[in-house]
Amino acid sequence: MAEPGWGARAADAALVVAVAAGLALALDVLDLPSPALFGGLLAGLARGLAGRRRLAVPKPVTTAAQGLIGVSIGALVDLGTLEAVARNWLPVLLVTLATLLLSVLAGLLMRLQRGVSPVTGAFAMVAGGASGITAMSRELGADERMVAVLQYLRVLLIVALMPVTAATVFGADPGAGGPTVDDAGPGWPAGLLFAAVCLGAGAPLARLLRIPVPALLGPMLVAAGLDLGGLSAGADVPAPLAAAAFLAVGLVVGLAFTRDSLRTIGRAMPLALVVILGLIVACAGLGALLAATTGASALDAYLATTPGGLYAVLATAQDSGADATFVLAVQVLRLFVMLLSAPLLARWLRRTRG
Repeated sequence: MAEPGWGARAADAALVVAVAAGLALALDVLDLPSPALFGGLLAGLARGLAGRRRLAVPKPVTTAAQGLIGVSIGALVDLGTLEAVARNWLPVLLVTLATLLLSVLAGLLMRLQRGVSPVTGAFAMVAGGASGITAMSRELGADERMVAVLQYLRVLLIVALMPVTAATVFGADPGAGGPTVDDAGPGWPAGLLFAAVCLGAGAPLARLLRIPVPALLGPMLVAAGLDLGGLSAGADVPAPLAAAAFLAVGLVVGLAFTRDSLRTIGRAMPLALVVILGLIVACAGLGALLAATTGASALDAYLATTPGGLYAVLATAQDSGADATFVLAVQVLRLFVMLLSAPLLARWLRRTRG
């Protein structure tokens, strides 16, 4: 069979991107987490399974998407979050490290399922940073398809269970926090400049310092540094650009699916559900310990230690009148610890897998 021409290949790629964008918009209307990433994953999955010829996202697009996700994560850091952590730094740090340990143990349990490597199991169960972990998983030797499906299965379960748990167990009162103040920041031109500076400086600096996964971690660290230094003026990646980055990562993962990989993930699903629910309960236990050692309310500590769904957690905190600053501080600290420790964790698991 003759290879299709450039025009046919471009039309094929454009159709997949258009379908992904349409799915992202539909999922956004349904208020699901990470709609752009999910839309790209579903469209890529359909094309990967149905197409006779392989389609791949160009490497420069993948690298840029990783960098933009890194900038978005780095922009979450500010002096307010650091001050909230500093007041209770030891209990917060211990709970964060305990969450990392629980993630590793959960990943080791996933090894009971045939076809799941130690690195894949651990990355699939890392509590927090689903988008960042998914974006870096292939580069660190994990099966990004399994990682993406199980990471977002956990996020979906948290988003579904968290409001009910907060209201029934911790007495959260929806609407008690009043309307949320929307800080739009300095606007999209400043956001574009901020993203360009972080991308332009982050990856080369990370390569110079030999930081693993430089395309994501470099821009993330530069963005955090600019925020903490007061040089960003509150700028963030413009929403359409961030959505495009998540869409690209979703397409990278979705297009890599095969029928065999789909069957492997399907076989792993029952064990994964049990392990994820156990991880959610264990993190709630860590929340009880955090409340006992910091003086935070039981609701604040529960929301601060929920293993994922950052934006849904913050929305619940603001809506119920919880201490959103404390919740954000603990969640962001854990997010950074998870992402920065992921390369070391992958290296250790590869060395000890025998």
